[in-house]
Amino acid sequence: MNNATIPAEQRWLLLIHQLPSKPAYFRVKIWRRLQRIGAVAVKSTVYALPANAETQEDFEWLLKEIVEGGGEAMVCEARLIDGLSDAQAHALFDAARDEDYEAIANEARALSARLAAAVSAEDRAEVRALTGRLRKRLTDIATIDFFGATGRLSAESLVDELERLPAEDMNMVEERPKTPPISTADLKGRIWVTRKGVHVDRIACSWLIRRFIDTDAVIRFVPGKGYVPNPGEIRFDMFEGEVTHEGDRCSFEVLLTRAGIDDPALQAIAEIVHDIDLKDAKFGREEATGIASLIAGICAANPPDEQRLAQGGPIFDNLYQYFRAKRD
Repeated sequence: MNNATIPAEQRWLLLIHQLPSKPAYFRVKIWRRLQRIGAVAVKSTVYALPANAETQEDFEWLLKEIVEGGGEAMVCEARLIDGLSDAQAHALFDAARDEDYEAIANEARALSARLAAAVSAEDRAEVRALTGRLRKRLTDIATIDFFGATGRLSAESLVDELERLPAEDMNMVEERPKTPPISTADLKGRIWVTRKGVHVDRIACSWLIRRFIDTDAVIRFVPGKGYVPNPGEIRFDMFEGEVTHEGDRCSFEVLLTRAGIDDPALQAIAEIVHDIDLKDAKFGREEATGIASLIAGICAANPPDEQRLAQGGPIFDNLYQYFRAKRD
């Protein structure tokens, strides 16, 4: 599948089809084919893919299969004008892939727990085999992740951590050593780069950067896939970024460590961001549900990323003051 960046004017391929009512297995078969190629439903019988040569071939093979099975289908290329915007269509794809990534992340956590309880070589070998299959599933999902869904960061880092465990130590899962800090001087005057469509982790990281690391920091927003960094840029909360998810830690947690910041109030905020972003209730922060709703409201009302940072910053300012006062 094409992993190129989203063009300024997105073109879509639409598969419009009608299936025979019987046999029932044929309808299930076509539905599974659509899931496998990453298509999403924009209407009950209309499925979409971003237009490129490979997705067109996928739809053409599927069209042939539908017609041979007694159904009707057509494929057309379209530009969305009204009723559904490109951004809303992107969100449909991201939501579908985030659901896939969340399933991978949950399975990786379960394997990690199973690994900790493993007592025999056979148990550990089975976990290694299951980890290999999980990696294959993750690779397949990434292939149809056309717009760089957020959930990939967590899923990738959790699977990476499972794979990094040496075979002789597979009977115990130790806390991954924290990445050594970078001097504050090295972090100032840099251009910080993250994915467009910022949400809680990226909003929190941006607030941390401008509040505690470099008050004059320039933050750029780029496509989630296909971006080639320029010299001197620091990518955060991006796949293969310099500051991103590590194991079961979100980017905000990693950034705190990399910047060498030891502040209990910021650690409390990190736990809230973690629980919202990774959805694993690791810290069980009671504030997470309310903050998640506030951030979701900000993102819904403010499509431009800088507006989201401007609106989200005061939330973290107030949280920081609250936890500082609570500590005092």
